[in-house]
Amino acid sequence: MIQIIASEKGEGKTKQLIQHANEFVQKAKGNIVFIDDDSRPMYELHYSIRFITTEDFPIKNPDQFIGFLHGLLSRDRDIETIYIDGLLKIANIQMNELINVIEQIKFISKRYHIQFIISINCLNQHLPQSLKPFLIA
Repeated sequence: MIQIIASEKGEGKTKQLIQHANEFVQKAKGNIVFIDDDSRPMYELHYSIRFITTEDFPIKNPDQFIGFLHGLLSRDRDIETIYIDGLLKIANIQMNELINVIEQIKFISKRYHIQFIISINCLNQHLPQSLKPFLIA
């Protein structure tokens, strides 16, 4: 399953993701991963959530990001949920590439039974129509 939180920068998407992750960890059966482009949220997350900052990895395009996700899953088959804060920035995605990237993430989600909660810096009305069913905020 994929869920998307979309709004402009500075409107509280990161706080929503952190709150959701910290609440979900209490009932999670598998591992939770939180991916961000910097380390600021690290200390706000429950200690059992694996925090990964992409500052440590040279991800330059969407294909490299999808490869990065596959690498995570090859290392840990017990991942239940992955939070991605700022997908467009992390994977250097242009809006015209977003549908394809979400389709690839959807494939990963179905194949490995993983939930993805993703924040995107974009107004809801600028989100492609085919992605609007994934919106939760």
